[in-house]
Amino acid sequence: MLFTTPSLTSDDRRVIEEIEALRTEFRHRLAQPRRWEGQLRRSLTAAAVRGSTHIEGYTISAEDAESLVAGGDLSPDTDEATRDAVTGYRDALTYIQRASGFRIFSWDHTLLSALHFMMARTADEEIHPGEYRTSGVWVSGGPNRSPVYTAPDPEHVPALMDELLHWLAEEDVDAPALVRASMAHLNLVSIHPWRDGNGRMSRAVHTLVLAREGILAPEFSSIEEWLGTDDFNTREYYAALRTVQAGSWQPKRDAASWIRFCLTAHHLQAQEVQRRFEAASRLWFRLERLAEQHRLDERTVSALYAAAQGYLRRTTYQAEEALTRDQALADLRTLRRLDLIESVGHARTQRYIAASVLRKIRAEVHAEVHADLYREPYQQR
Repeated sequence: MLFTTPSLTSDDRRVIEEIEALRTEFRHRLAQPRRWEGQLRRSLTAAAVRGSTHIEGYTISAEDAESLVAGGDLSPDTDEATRDAVTGYRDALTYIQRASGFRIFSWDHTLLSALHFMMARTADEEIHPGEYRTSGVWVSGGPNRSPVYTAPDPEHVPALMDELLHWLAEEDVDAPALVRASMAHLNLVSIHPWRDGNGRMSRAVHTLVLAREGILAPEFSSIEEWLGTDDFNTREYYAALRTVQAGSWQPKRDAASWIRFCLTAHHLQAQEVQRRFEAASRLWFRLERLAEQHRLDERTVSALYAAAQGYLRRTTYQAEEALTRDQALADLRTLRRLDLIESVGHARTQRYIAASVLRKIRAEVHAEVHADLYREPYQQR
């Protein structure tokens, strides 16, 4: 038996409608390609990787996360366990992004085994990446404290996973995708079928359910960033799970509070994505004006944008603008001469950051689009 999808309240349905309205807006924006779209997609993917792994205790900077997603290197001082965790999660999330468009797709044990293997393949061999656990597991409550959750006995795991996979393929198919994704998340993390990585897998499957809906790219639908990049949100996430799980596998318990939590997270993350769209558009426009003032080639706007958003790498700029190495270097030298960017690091770690002019423009745009607080979706206006 699994947790049952609860009946939705009128407030739940209203919140879902508001999220769908935001997603419709995103689709319309994406239908008209903008030059900043690729960098925005990469930024959102990086935030999801960073957020979901941070929940598990693996912490990297936003800069490192974007470098990882772009195919670059992590900081040399990143420990091996963190490097393995974030790289594995990037690979799994990349697969999920591709899976959104697969013509042939099925929910089965091999699919989940492969995703888990990607995430945990370099971990301790005792984890047995891709294989269901054969021993009991629990979620620690801290040093010398009782577990906050004890998963079902290992002999029940294969049958429970059979049931979950059948549900994913055949049941509650008329429920809103946001609700189905949230229930898949709850059931998988509660079954806890692997020795390690269950939280990451559950968040990834949540995103995969939305990806298979095929309405919006997963990087614009995922709540992994919202759950993991702010410690307050992470505490709320764990509290929401504990409220429903109540310490052990009890699938007869009501999951309504969990659905409300996930819909709140989706609504708030959608508001954040909406602001990212607006910020990207405004920033690009102002950088185009700046490039015109300095009589720079239009292509340099993408370099200015990357530096203003955090960092710029020569290799990424060169690939995105289809330049030769010499052309890219010449552009970067010009931007440095004009005091628009600054160089940090050297050799393989060399990158460029915004100089004072770009920092000022970025700060102005950020202040404009974040002038108002996020709206709490269950609080009527």
